[in-house]
Amino acid sequence: MQDRTGLSDVRLVREYDTYLRVEKGLRPNSCEAYRTDLEQFAEMTEQRGAGLVTAKQEDVSSFMEGLRGYGVDARSVARKLSCLKGFYRWMLMDKRIASDPTLNIESPAAWKVLPKSLAEDEVAEMLERTGSAARADDASGLALRDHAILELLYAGGLRVGEICALRQEDLALDMARVQVRGKGDKERIVPLGRSAVEALEVYIQRGRPGLVRAGVQRALFLSARGKALTRQWVWEMVRAVAPVGRTASPHKLRHSCATHMVEHGADLRSVQTLLGHADIATTQVYTHVAMEHLKQVHRMHHPRGLRRAGVAS
Repeated sequence: MQDRTGLSDVRLVREYDTYLRVEKGLRPNSCEAYRTDLEQFAEMTEQRGAGLVTAKQEDVSSFMEGLRGYGVDARSVARKLSCLKGFYRWMLMDKRIASDPTLNIESPAAWKVLPKSLAEDEVAEMLERTGSAARADDASGLALRDHAILELLYAGGLRVGEICALRQEDLALDMARVQVRGKGDKERIVPLGRSAVEALEVYIQRGRPGLVRAGVQRALFLSARGKALTRQWVWEMVRAVAPVGRTASPHKLRHSCATHMVEHGADLRSVQTLLGHADIATTQVYTHVAMEHLKQVHRMHHPRGLRRAGVAS
């Protein structure tokens, strides 16, 4: 399908991909996801005799409904809509279209599903498991590395990609902080607690030197072969130390960090800065998490709460 300027949908998607990579600085995985979503929408519009440029609001609505009909979960539907909104904002900015077909399309209400997180005692169990191995007299560099990664994931709420991209010079342990490169190559400073600082110091002093091989390797966390770790490897490591009967992931530890901070009284702006959220709206989901925690505390400790829960006074 071609637009009025003769540009095909394929070329439009390619140009938008270049914009995301070069001007927005998005990572390859993010660009690939956006490209796939746009291609899926373009295919649907073509079946309806339209194209990306000529698509109307009803085309976008039909696309959303079709996704729901195929059982696509609300979070994925909302992500695809977010992709389309970004694409059409770019089209408007580039004066390729006169109106935005996504303007009055709302995300699914279920978009604000509460993030899945681990309980504090479950995270403590995981940290004790890796910490016990790291404290052993014959602890290997790998054991020291694993414990440092887990401490950093939970202490700073880092994304798995941010962990893999860290370099030794990003650490400022004397000031208890680390410089992180997040989405779009945006940098932020993340403060660290005492436990994370100590785990990183031990890894750098006693663990990392034994993992370094010939040549220069700037990555902070190294494999047994002296290479930078992959995202998949970090996922597998975290999954392996999960509490019995529970699943864990780097992303769940990130949610746990934010959830536990809010439950202990942290303000949303601070959590937003820590996690590197561009929009406070992304962080506001944790207010719902905090409210659920507050309700539980109320039911457990307030006389009326106990009575409502069916507990004898």
